[in-house]
Amino acid sequence: MLRIKFLLSLVLLLGTGRLSAQNPNWIQKTSNGYSYKMVRNDSSKTRFYTLQNGLTVILSVNPETPRIQTIIATKAGSKTDPATNTGLAHYLEHMLFKGTDRFGSLDWSKEKPLLDEIERTYSMYNQQSNENRRTYLYKRIDSLSGAAARYAIANEYDKMMAMIGAQGTNAFTSFEQTAYINDIPANQVDNWLMVEAERFRNPVLRIFHTELEAVYEEKNRSLDSDDDKVFELLFSKLFQKHNYGLQTTIGTIEHLKNPSLVEIRNYFKKNYVPNNMVLIMAGDLNPDEVIKKIDDAFSYMQPNEVPPYTFTPEEPITKPILGEVFGPDAEYVDIAFRFPGADSKEAMLLNLMSNILSNGNAGLMDLNLVKKQLVLEASAGAYTLKDYSVLFLEGKAKEGQTLEEVRKHMLEQIELLKDGRFDEEMLKAIINNYKKSQMQRLESNAGRAYSLLEAFTSEVSWEKYVMEIEAMSRLTKKDIQAFCQKWLSNNYVCIYKRLGKDSKIQKIDKPTITPVEVNRDAQSDFVKTLAARPVKPIQPVFVNYDKDIVRTPLKGQQNTTEILSVKNKTNQLFTQYYYVETGALFDRRLPIALEYLQYLGTDKFSAENISKRFYTLACDFGVNASDEESYVYLNALQENYQEAVALFEHLLAECNPDQQALNEMIAGIKKKRSDSKLNKNYIRSGLRYYAQYGARNPFNNELSNAELDQLKAEELVELLHQLTSYKHIVLYYGPENPQKIAAQLSTLHPLPAAYLKNKPTTPYTTCTQNKNEVLMADYDMVQAEIQWFRNDKPFNANEVPLINLFNEYFGGNMSGIVFQEIRESKALAYSTYAAFNTPAQKEYPFSMGAYVGCQADKMKEAIAGMEQLLNQLPVSEKLFEQSRKSILNTISTTRTTKTGILFSYLSAKKRGLHADLNQATYQSVSGFKFADIQRFHQDRIANKPYTMLVLGSPEKLNMDVLQKHGAIKKISLEELFGY
Repeated sequence: MLRIKFLLSLVLLLGTGRLSAQNPNWIQKTSNGYSYKMVRNDSSKTRFYTLQNGLTVILSVNPETPRIQTIIATKAGSKTDPATNTGLAHYLEHMLFKGTDRFGSLDWSKEKPLLDEIERTYSMYNQQSNENRRTYLYKRIDSLSGAAARYAIANEYDKMMAMIGAQGTNAFTSFEQTAYINDIPANQVDNWLMVEAERFRNPVLRIFHTELEAVYEEKNRSLDSDDDKVFELLFSKLFQKHNYGLQTTIGTIEHLKNPSLVEIRNYFKKNYVPNNMVLIMAGDLNPDEVIKKIDDAFSYMQPNEVPPYTFTPEEPITKPILGEVFGPDAEYVDIAFRFPGADSKEAMLLNLMSNILSNGNAGLMDLNLVKKQLVLEASAGAYTLKDYSVLFLEGKAKEGQTLEEVRKHMLEQIELLKDGRFDEEMLKAIINNYKKSQMQRLESNAGRAYSLLEAFTSEVSWEKYVMEIEAMSRLTKKDIQAFCQKWLSNNYVCIYKRLGKDSKIQKIDKPTITPVEVNRDAQSDFVKTLAARPVKPIQPVFVNYDKDIVRTPLKGQQNTTEILSVKNKTNQLFTQYYYVETGALFDRRLPIALEYLQYLGTDKFSAENISKRFYTLACDFGVNASDEESYVYLNALQENYQEAVALFEHLLAECNPDQQALNEMIAGIKKKRSDSKLNKNYIRSGLRYYAQYGARNPFNNELSNAELDQLKAEELVELLHQLTSYKHIVLYYGPENPQKIAAQLSTLHPLPAAYLKNKPTTPYTTCTQNKNEVLMADYDMVQAEIQWFRNDKPFNANEVPLINLFNEYFGGNMSGIVFQEIRESKALAYSTYAAFNTPAQKEYPFSMGAYVGCQADKMKEAIAGMEQLLNQLPVSEKLFEQSRKSILNTISTTRTTKTGILFSYLSAKKRGLHADLNQATYQSVSGFKFADIQRFHQDRIANKPYTMLVLGSPEKLNMDVLQKHGAIKKISLEELFGY
């Protein structure tokens, strides 16, 4: 225990910059009156501050775009929940969106007594065991909540974030932390700080019982998820003394049914103190200015001692611990080994060792199991937490293979590690790939911010992150072998995910909830003050396809194509695509051929050697075929450009047929197809395509199993050899001069004497919804997933600005009409959204889609709630103005950069456009009136026939309710998937 406390103190010093100046890896500086620390040779130049009240502030400057990724987090997650109130940290996360006594309330003096009474009634409810008395008390809570809601303003936090142009507004709770996230415009720092400082000052637990119902829904969704059940069972067996395994983030059903507002408030007071929290900002900011503003905003917070989480160490696992989970999704097997926590030397060795096992290209499992197709799928990965870390192995079986056999194959790779039967050169390759990975992570504001958050909450010094590659490079093959021999034996947990009925499945029944007022048009004085504050504008920058893209001819002996390039000014990485104008509509064999490439070698190199060479070069390569186009891409360090491109060109031009590998791959494809029919997300996607296009659609444009069996290796290899003989262009994002790239490619990428011609392709025919109908697919689950769909008029670019404004108002985010009505007011669903969709190609029409995921016993009310919104648009001039501001602020501070410029151009080209669509939206949106979106809703959405798509269990769904919407057509999985 003393050792744990010592590590906590030491790592906290490392993270906040109080480390002794004797450590040569840290630099101490003072600027604008504030001291901070930086890690020497940190390319991100991140600053670590500690304010007088103990709040850690981490600032990382990245001026590429005028936006800032923000995270405010506390080191309090599900492992610190009281055992008597599990799920409490997650509850609180939800409630910290509800406001304070200064925002979220119309009249705090009238609202507060009602909230106090609700709290007292909940306390009585939780102590009561008599069901009749509990029912009475719950009805009273419901009644009081309705009365209190008359003084509440729902979603004021979300509205303010939308108003300032924030994106990705969200939060999450995990084992170690609860984090609150926003991506804000760089000119809105003052406003964001004003809101966040107030948010954590005095949170009010208002609109509690409807939000509690949303958490019920979240719990039911986890009960429907086979993956969640496997994870929970695995951790419960791996950690029998630590809260990683004793508690879950959402909590138990019993605790969800008996929430304590008193305990939630106490939890906040205990854990949301500055010395337990961090504020992270990564992006376009001036640290000297911003730190003063943060200090002014959060200096009211008072520190308090937070006792560290303590635990009894786990007993060693001496023999395999087995478990089973049954459910409707595809079968797989998970194996997990337990290791010391994130700040240990073992954690670094674990990360290195897991990459030797599996890195997607040249790990032992990649080469011995996946490439040789001994199993359907296999992978490994490290999961490092503060107190313990875990090595995961996961595998799926081929047709006719047992999960026990997959387990045996995966464990055999562990034995190879222990015996030292792996290439020592792999260690160097892993280091190169780590270098590239770090570069990629630091390219984005989010990549920086989340890396810093992980270090803070795991209590690992940023110094370790910066110097990780150097430390790894000192490790040897013997170190890895000794490590594996010490930590890997029969000391694992193995969970089999099997197909079958879950006899233990539970659910939380729907409580009676009277819809509450959301007071959509009301505004607190706090919000009015925020809206009135002047903000220095940032002028928008739109992509200019003529100026932002350099066009360089690539000349062959008789042919010419173009290189479209954008300069990488950030680092020494390049990404290159061959964009080929042919796809699956022309030849359905093409996706199969591109998948086949990974198993092929040449006269010069085996498939295994090619994978190793690509990984040694830290080069990712991939191929993909969509309906009308195909992509080939490479991503690596520019210093390896010549070698990486040459290797790929050699593979594509010289790959040899291997019928046995093809036969194995086809068997694997068939098994994956069977598994896809067990996955509710795939089924939902299939229903959506069916509604849009009918029985023949992009989702099921697949070769039949019989056609797969007729494929020959030689014909697929011929397709691969000919791929770049079709008309194509080269897309290059990197640091090199385009002329030099053209010179290199003139040798590396010879153009054909004449381009092969595609057969004419006919776009899919879209359906016309003339009457209401229901498409239904059967899936064994507690929830019901319901979608609405209809095709609309042909694409017209002039309509896009108004559509964007309508979407922002109606269903764009948590401040939109749909979320407010369906979740906040009526508590009908955890997840809901709606949008009028713009097609990716000019040949296809606009479409309208909406979604509700709810408990099966709420289906009737959920359908009625969504259809009311589809037919009658609620009026809110204030929300409309907020939506307009949100769009303007977002567009003015969003920059299309890097490969995004190239793909923005291709996207515009598919729509027949020559300019950035954002420019038209920005120029038009200020001129629209509410009457414009009202008219749009009435003309294009209201009282129109829809195809309703329903996924659920007929045993749990009310079929009479569905029948009232339209004729029910049950779609078989064969019809849906096309095989």
